[in-house]
Amino acid sequence: MKVILAQPRGFCAGVERAVEIVELALRKYGAPVYVRHEIVHNKRVVEKLRAKGARFVEELDEIPEGAITIFSAHGVSQKVADDASLRDLPVIDATCPLVAKVHREGQRYVERGYEIVLIGHEGHPEVEGTRGRIPGGVHLVSSAADVDRLVLRDPAQVAFITQTTLSVDDTRAIIEALRRRFPAIVGPDVKDICYATQNRQEAVKLLCQRVDVLLVVGARNSSNSNRLREIGTENGVPSYLIDDAAAIDPAWFEKAGTVGLTAGASAPEELVREVIERLGRIRPIALDTLEGIEENVRFKLPESLWDIAGSPYGTMGAESPQRTTATLG
Repeated sequence: MKVILAQPRGFCAGVERAVEIVELALRKYGAPVYVRHEIVHNKRVVEKLRAKGARFVEELDEIPEGAITIFSAHGVSQKVADDASLRDLPVIDATCPLVAKVHREGQRYVERGYEIVLIGHEGHPEVEGTRGRIPGGVHLVSSAADVDRLVLRDPAQVAFITQTTLSVDDTRAIIEALRRRFPAIVGPDVKDICYATQNRQEAVKLLCQRVDVLLVVGARNSSNSNRLREIGTENGVPSYLIDDAAAIDPAWFEKAGTVGLTAGASAPEELVREVIERLGRIRPIALDTLEGIEENVRFKLPESLWDIAGSPYGTMGAESPQRTTATLG
């Protein structure tokens, strides 16, 4: 059985940064450090950090006075940030820089008098954080049908922003519907869509042309992982989202000559390796890697961790299928 790995797959720069922030904070300040919500949506990552001394909580009131507090990669609302400040909690912000960029874009639009439409999924931590960062709130839309139900103050003063874990394809129909209904609407350039989401989806589309079955390693609550599985299904390939190798059913491969394997942006490469080992125990395999984009994005760490990291960019990329070399400030 042939197994083809997607390229790129797995950890993105924002996830690498968030995980490293927790590890560096533990080295610098000692255990425990407290993380509001899962640092990223992956059970293995969370368990490994918990074993090192990270404590994951849902709300700030679960954090003791004076304890090191880390905000997850998904970002938090302004109220959460203000509450942490009122309690004088020493905060290290692991919000993905691309998420923070969306926050700033929304705030700038509000300053210019625009009403904001947020394209995203109800209940997703990133969406909740973004909603709480935009003064006056936002109108959330998840589909083109939602656009028809919008009631706005001034159709001539509307701007849209998007959840970062949605790709150009995910948002295209909604943006087209917004532009039909509100011709004067403004929004970010397509290049502002999260590079990792777009790259992983494009890789899966190529993979689907060559495989009989698709496996996506990722958590059930991971938006981008779920979307990768959906893309496989939309392309007519039986597709399965699995937490890890233990979730594999050998019956999936009875008639499969070629299996595609990818991972969501918060899934570490060690899970992919374990899946490969499991497939090899089911049937002898030949392993190949799809030609694809080699990502070279790196984000700066919070300045408070530069001393322990040894540089503004730390060691980034140890769990990635490819090491990253270029930098973004």
